[in-house]
Amino acid sequence: MHLLAGCFNNTSATYKFYWFLAVLGRVEQGQVSILKRDLFAEMVAHAWYTVNYFKVSFGKQDKLQEAIQSVKINEGLNIDADRAYIFKQLSGSVNKSTLKELRYFNGEVPHRFLSPWFRAADPQTAYAASQLFENQCLYALYADHIEINPKWVDYLRGNAGILRSFCYWNLSVYLQAKNPSVPDIPNKLIKQPIRKALTEQRRFWDIVIGELGSVDCIYTNKKLVVNDYAVEHFLPYAFVAHDLIWNLIPADRLFNSSKSDKLPPLETYFEPYFKLQQSALEVIQHKAPKNRFLEDYLTIVPDLSFFESQRVYEQLMPMATIAKNNGFELLKVT
Repeated sequence: MHLLAGCFNNTSATYKFYWFLAVLGRVEQGQVSILKRDLFAEMVAHAWYTVNYFKVSFGKQDKLQEAIQSVKINEGLNIDADRAYIFKQLSGSVNKSTLKELRYFNGEVPHRFLSPWFRAADPQTAYAASQLFENQCLYALYADHIEINPKWVDYLRGNAGILRSFCYWNLSVYLQAKNPSVPDIPNKLIKQPIRKALTEQRRFWDIVIGELGSVDCIYTNKKLVVNDYAVEHFLPYAFVAHDLIWNLIPADRLFNSSKSDKLPPLETYFEPYFKLQQSALEVIQHKAPKNRFLEDYLTIVPDLSFFESQRVYEQLMPMATIAKNNGFELLKVT
């Protein structure tokens, strides 16, 4: 087990993390003889949402990120595709470009993952040693499949949850180093089945709008009233990965559905955004001074009395720049 714990000690790409998640998932399903192609397809499926939706960088040398972008085009897959669907599509694909992308990982990860058990840099040596289960290694390597060591099967199945968490923790540490300014990496590793409803946040804005009578949508100038607006993320949720109230504003319903995860240009939208938030803060401090969402503002200002235009802009501008650099599109100003 101490050798398994050392699998992620020396990593220069994400391959080992996603390979282990793929192996673990197949063993949980009762497989002990596992096709490599299925494991490579699982690697892509596991990393799909992190790359395509949250736009987390894997580093310039990482070919998994490149493979995902290529496969997305070759197979005509949507970024919101379900992991099981992606796996099914890739494991059964006959597209030569897709097969080439998957085969690349055969020369990178299956033998290198076994390096804690023996010197595995040389594939031929690694294959021979693994087929003898040298040092009780995790699996044996063959041309098109792997065989799980019988001594490991019950352990992997019985501790799958802990092992998966261990893998994700190491993966998040690795990716955070590659994305030092990107927030909340751990919550960008798995596609959440259902996004939280913003019911409580809507009540916050209902108080504000109810007190003011109406507010203007900063994008369309439409008058917004209680029960006729959407609560939207100013900076994309796919980047910030949170629902803090300072990043939530009321918006025109139709516009919100089309904005998607685009970035609002701050030179156009920051001032109206700030004035709206400033008005909200004043109303809530007066009408509901114990409202728990007031604490959300303290994540960008040290004290509510310091909620000033320049100070807030200095917090949002670097985040918007990083998001743009990571591939988030700018909203077109009309």
